[in-house]
Amino acid sequence: MAQSSLSESDTQLRDQSALTREEYTQLWKDSRLSIPPLLRIPAAAFTAFGVGMTLGLTHGSKMAGLRFRAEHAHRLPTTTTGWYLYHKSKNYHLAYGGLKEGIKVGARLSVLSTAMFCAENLFDVYRGTKDLFSTVMASLAVAGGFSFWNRFSAAETARTARKGLMFGLAYGAVQDLLSLAKGRPVGYVEFIRRRIGKASQLEEKTT
Repeated sequence: MAQSSLSESDTQLRDQSALTREEYTQLWKDSRLSIPPLLRIPAAAFTAFGVGMTLGLTHGSKMAGLRFRAEHAHRLPTTTTGWYLYHKSKNYHLAYGGLKEGIKVGARLSVLSTAMFCAENLFDVYRGTKDLFSTVMASLAVAGGFSFWNRFSAAETARTARKGLMFGLAYGAVQDLLSLAKGRPVGYVEFIRRRIGKASQLEEKTT
């Protein structure tokens, strides 16, 4: 009896683990870009930080070099030792300025990316479907929050919203194309198909 009960419990555990694996596979299949939100959002944040770090490092080091040259243009060294110390100090300012600007830009892009992907996922859950409309709404929401935080003027706010709209349309369309290629349902595409199906059924009934 004890052995049979143990074997039954082992069978139930195996069935539960198999079901869990199926659900896990289905979660990956149904998620945007075939990546679940708990992995997609941190990956987007790290990617945005890396891109921002690279851009900020390049721009920051360039601006630091120009600033250093302007500050020392009236007192250039005249000896070999002086020039050595000049370039050594300049390289330090380049590295420090680039690193500072890189961290600043990387952190800013990482926060914006995290907010956008979180908002996109919230709209997906609220609407019960995944398509570019959720991406557009998330982009516009983040653009509006960014404009409000920085106290942009009306013209700057409109410009930021336009950029958010363009990004949302482009990125959402790319995701929808990938979803269609992988056989995942897209909200407005399914709506159009249902409308066409109803119209064809009506035509068949009338003929």
